[in-house]
Amino acid sequence: MHDIVLISDPRVAAIPVEESGERLVDVRGRLRVDERMADPDGAFAHLRQGLVARLEEAQRRLPEGYRLLIVEGYRPPAMQQQIFNEYSAELRATFPEMSPEEIVAAASRYVSPVEVAPHTAGAAVDLTLCTEDGVELDMGSPLNATPEQSEGACYTAAPDISPQARRNREVMGAALDAAGLVNYPTEWWHWSYGDRYWAMTTGAPSALYGPRAI
Repeated sequence: MHDIVLISDPRVAAIPVEESGERLVDVRGRLRVDERMADPDGAFAHLRQGLVARLEEAQRRLPEGYRLLIVEGYRPPAMQQQIFNEYSAELRATFPEMSPEEIVAAASRYVSPVEVAPHTAGAAVDLTLCTEDGVELDMGSPLNATPEQSEGACYTAAPDISPQARRNREVMGAALDAAGLVNYPTEWWHWSYGDRYWAMTTGAPSALYGPRAI
């Protein structure tokens, strides 16, 4: 886990964006969507067209009986900033010895600084696995659990999870990876395509998607 490049790393912010102009599309009716993060405008269910196509490919790659369950896609910048500020405040209260720079780095394990946030570009999706009947599978920690809440089990490669949870993460990861998505290693549920972190991970010269309004 010590080799993880955090999304707040200057190397990520330095990657240019060559905006493709792809539109944001509603994934409802195309993939299974959970409503727990639903907003009145339905923004949560929107993703870039290229990402949606790759999620559909990943769904086809899953073994029989497994379904992707989309929880959150697009996130407005104001909401992204609010989540980052609130979690940073929690960290400052819990770890008063941390410097401002350390707080930003620690916060970015769970939520991206708004200036590089892939959710605000419609380039990232938080998702899990469920059965054909919609029953969520054991993934080793709740989706959206912080490192503190989960005692590190939110990390994709966390060692202290059950064999079944490890298997479920591997099944989901294999399908998403084969479809061209990349995982943020501090969050097993967070996968992206076309954003700066994807570009850094894959060696692409630039990101395809920048922040968008919806």
